Amino acid sequence: MARICLINPRFPTSFWGLNHGLPLLNKKANMPVLALPVLAGLTPPEHEVVLIDENVREIDFDALEGFDIVGLTGMTVQRDRMREILEELHARAIFTVVGGPWITVAEGWFEGLVDVIFVGEAEETWPKFLEDWKRGDWQARYEQAEKTDMTKVPMPRYDLIPYREYAMGCIQTSRGCPFQCEFCDIIVIFGRRPRVKTPEQVVAEVEAQHQLGARVIFLVDDNFIGNKKAAKGILRELVAWQRRRGYPLAFFTEASLDLAEDEELMRLMAEAGMVAVFIGIESPDEEALRETKKYQNVRGGLIERVHRIQSFGLEVYAGMIVGFDHDDLGIFDRQFEFLRRARVIGAMAGMLSAIPKTPLYARLEAEDRLDNAAADDPHIATNIIPLLMTREQMRDGWLDMMDRLYNAENYFERFDDLFIKGRLPLATAKMTWLRRNRPLKYLENQFLTILGALVMLARVWSDPRTRPYRPVYARSLRKLLLAGRPPRYLFQLAWKCILHTHFAIMTRKMVRGESRLVNS
Repeated sequence: MARICLINPRFPTSFWGLNHGLPLLNKKANMPVLALPVLAGLTPPEHEVVLIDENVREIDFDALEGFDIVGLTGMTVQRDRMREILEELHARAIFTVVGGPWITVAEGWFEGLVDVIFVGEAEETWPKFLEDWKRGDWQARYEQAEKTDMTKVPMPRYDLIPYREYAMGCIQTSRGCPFQCEFCDIIVIFGRRPRVKTPEQVVAEVEAQHQLGARVIFLVDDNFIGNKKAAKGILRELVAWQRRRGYPLAFFTEASLDLAEDEELMRLMAEAGMVAVFIGIESPDEEALRETKKYQNVRGGLIERVHRIQSFGLEVYAGMIVGFDHDDLGIFDRQFEFLRRARVIGAMAGMLSAIPKTPLYARLEAEDRLDNAAADDPHIATNIIPLLMTREQMRDGWLDMMDRLYNAENYFERFDDLFIKGRLPLATAKMTWLRRNRPLKYLENQFLTILGALVMLARVWSDPRTRPYRPVYARSLRKLLLAGRPPRYLFQLAWKCILHTHFAIMTRKMVRGESRLVNS
């Protein structure tokens, strides 16, 4: 038997991390990292497994000396912290293994600090390694010959996750994406053929997380609708589960913009309790979209398609990128104006970076337009050399755009346009069904929604960091109340105040030079 400790390193401040907003939610981290419970679920029962997410629990390095195997996972943004941890483990001669997205695309990054690396998926290689370790004859590198069959993946060990510490839960229903975006590492790691869990698997995981305390679940697929037929099957089962339970959960996910072309899919998402979807828009300019091979975004008007998705009650969060070869100094104004007209409140805008093993990396390397050292420069934060502007112009234009996007007046202008003037039908399918079929549950939902909103607003108003923004928050609150919107819109306003607090603080620190650039 082996004593195994699996570690997720601390995340730096980031768009998704909600670092500055977490105190207002009384949480330690945004969501768990699935790699840890997935690996624990793949581990034979004779082994002892301990999970440490450094975002919610400090690492006790002395205690790690009592484990036979210490495993680390991590994404690109975690690579610096991964190195720090690995250096400490190496100094203590602790047997260490590393897997995850970053080591998969940068295998030599931790050379000399790691005993074993895992490239790509590990559903087959992790159990094989444990068998090899038991025999004392393991390899230094493991990589699966075939992609994982998602219908055969065992239930992750969600029982090892302290859900009370997280703002939301998360479930992966599929891997792979059918598209070919030049900058994306997803198709490098998971391939272009979506592989999907069965609806029964997904519902079982939803039930497990709900029982453990999750109330919001992010379906973390890189493209939930990569296989639309399979996605609809999952959604129909989620609709049935929600109705049996009285709609106790809210979902959101990531999808491609062609979602706007399938009304049945959008209707099912709304009926399943989906309230938001993150979509990679990347650029309002067709030339840039064609350049990066994001052809699914050039089939019709971008703003019209975003509005169509919103009309089904699905708020759109957008991924945006500056620094494509067609981007000139006007791109920052064009992106800002696009997001305003599209009524996108939350935009994850970043500078283009080239991830190793992606087509973009290969192209720019051939053109001698990569400076990998600059990616770790806190004042540059990207490894690409743009064509129509200098790196400094790109950085300054991006920072100015971010500052404008998360200016409180601009941010809540977009909120008002979407939720008050636009009257986005948020959770209308859910509330209509409850009112007709479970009236007591409907009233309970209304009460708890109002209570939750008031608690969050009280925390926002009592936090000294929000003092500069409170007049704008109060003005938007007054507009919302005068518009007579239902309680769930009050909850949405409270949530948006918390998100804005995070975005505004993160952005202002970067603009003032008080923190390193957060290009993620």
